Amino acid sequence: MGVRSFYDRHIMPRMITLACGQKPIERRRREIVPLAEGKVFELGCGGGLNQSLYDSERVTSFSGIDPNETLLDAARQRAREKGWEHDIRQGVGEDIPFADGSFDTAVVTFTLCSVEDPAKVLGELRRILKPRGKLLFLEHGRAPDPGVARWQERVEPVWKPLAGGCHLTRPIGSSLRAAGFDVAPMGQDYLPKAPRIMGWMEWGVARRAGV
Repeated sequence: MGVRSFYDRHIMPRMITLACGQKPIERRRREIVPLAEGKVFELGCGGGLNQSLYDSERVTSFSGIDPNETLLDAARQRAREKGWEHDIRQGVGEDIPFADGSFDTAVVTFTLCSVEDPAKVLGELRRILKPRGKLLFLEHGRAPDPGVARWQERVEPVWKPLAGGCHLTRPIGSSLRAAGFDVAPMGQDYLPKAPRIMGWMEWGVARRAGV
């Protein structure tokens, strides 16, 4: 195994899990994740960071996918500890292995930044939701300040290979609307004490438009 392969498989996933578990980020997770109800699907569930935040009284089953098998071990262990019905698989957001209209809630936190085709992933999330289902999102992306956005564009080519393909410049709310969602924002702000080029966050609830 080469140095790059070892980094991608063993070091990078753990670094991302630690970074995404920071207290300011966890506070935002606590605003979003407990709103999940019914049959729940989580995109990028590896590591299981969100599982302790779900309201077990409102969730009837939990499903999720992640491309990283190493992280999925932790997610499955946390699901077993939670004691709920679960179906956690290796997979990618561009091809979610669940049927149309399967879920009441989909959850995506700090994941859209690293997928290959965000428009296709959002289309898949829309597909697996029931007509009146909801998508709970907490994501980082392109900052609204032009000066910060320019620096994001400069830094992104160096940042991506170090952070599992994470993009700094992807828009959040507008991408959801373009994918056929009505968006009800709950908040948007820079992550406290983080470099602004990496810290712009948006979170809220999205539902299938026209339903």
